[in-house]
Amino acid sequence: MATLLDSLAAGFEGDNAGKAALDAIVSDGLPGPRSEAWKYTPLRALERRAFAPAEAGVAAFDPALIASIPAPRLVFVNGVHDPAHSDLDALPEGVTLSPQGVGDATRETDADDGARNRSDDVFARLNAALARTGAAVRVEAGAQVETPLHLVFIGAPSDADRAWHLRHAIEIGEGASLVLAEHHLAAGAHRHLDTATLSLRLGARARLRHARVHDAADGATSFLRTDAALAGDAEYRRLDLELGAALSRHEFNVRLLGDRARVVANGVLLATGKRHLDTRLGIEHVARDTACELTWRGIGAGRGRAVFHGGITIHEGADGSDANLSNKNLLLSEGAEIDTQPVLVIHADEVKAAHGATVGQLDPTAMFYLRSRGLPEADARRLLTAAFMREPLGVIASDTLRDALEVRLDAALASLVGDA
Repeated sequence: MATLLDSLAAGFEGDNAGKAALDAIVSDGLPGPRSEAWKYTPLRALERRAFAPAEAGVAAFDPALIASIPAPRLVFVNGVHDPAHSDLDALPEGVTLSPQGVGDATRETDADDGARNRSDDVFARLNAALARTGAAVRVEAGAQVETPLHLVFIGAPSDADRAWHLRHAIEIGEGASLVLAEHHLAAGAHRHLDTATLSLRLGARARLRHARVHDAADGATSFLRTDAALAGDAEYRRLDLELGAALSRHEFNVRLLGDRARVVANGVLLATGKRHLDTRLGIEHVARDTACELTWRGIGAGRGRAVFHGGITIHEGADGSDANLSNKNLLLSEGAEIDTQPVLVIHADEVKAAHGATVGQLDPTAMFYLRSRGLPEADARRLLTAAFMREPLGVIASDTLRDALEVRLDAALASLVGDA
């Protein structure tokens, strides 16, 4: 048996049904290299590690870490809600934001929607069995929430390597809109493990603008999953900045269930040092005249590895669908690796679809031009990589939020010269 699964199961507190589900996970074990979904992300080293359960109290951290994150904000530290550093006083009318308790009935319902009962969905299944809390966001029908809501998840040093599991739910009512910012931050060096799942539902004509920054500690391990369902004329615009963690995997699944539903999901993968970043997109066009626009940029430097799977399925009857995927990547060192898999499956007529992926190096002509203008090589490389990686940020309409994301991205890019 895997040491990892045994250690996680040891911290289980729940009913017989939950225990049976957890026993089945331990029996199945972790997916191996024969699993198509995991062949680029081996788990051999992780399965030999053990993790203690999350601490009961809130771990201490320097408040300066979140000083630039305004209210309203909900803060979790090592998987525990931190009311002292949360601030909900400025919560707009028509929206509720709170920590939620996750019971067995909720886990079972969510599992039907998200954590499908396949053996290679092991971390989603673990989350369904072990999560006891998370963030809950509800926006009333017709409410227009332009003030960004902030969800903050902090990993802090502890006396042991710990594991925690969070389960979030966001529901946006008919004709409502919301701006959401998600921050995954490190308060110091650690080697913790976290799993998180987000169940997201947009009602008819609802709008969501969502930015997620994952800048965890260099030794951290994260398995995240988003399952979104969009009703007719709903629009979901999202940006993911993958900047940290030793091992990070995000599965982003969207079902366009209503006519004219639309998702625009952009992202940045910064695989520097020895980081392993794995992103899997699963976009399903179910209704007519639906659309997806996916723009992802990746960089591999040092001994980093980025894995990208861009899956788009246009189901039978989803006529008029428009699907576009662009994944472009830069390799800045010989020791880095980037694996990209664009997948397009079409079962409908009268659709427009395009997808492509490239892996290359910095344009030597552009480098020569900048050098000939007197720019040092390190500055030229930094300027070109920053321009390449900033393109996906255009999905964020808020100038204030986009500026803050550019600052964080530029700070992460500053280390590239040393890794290249």
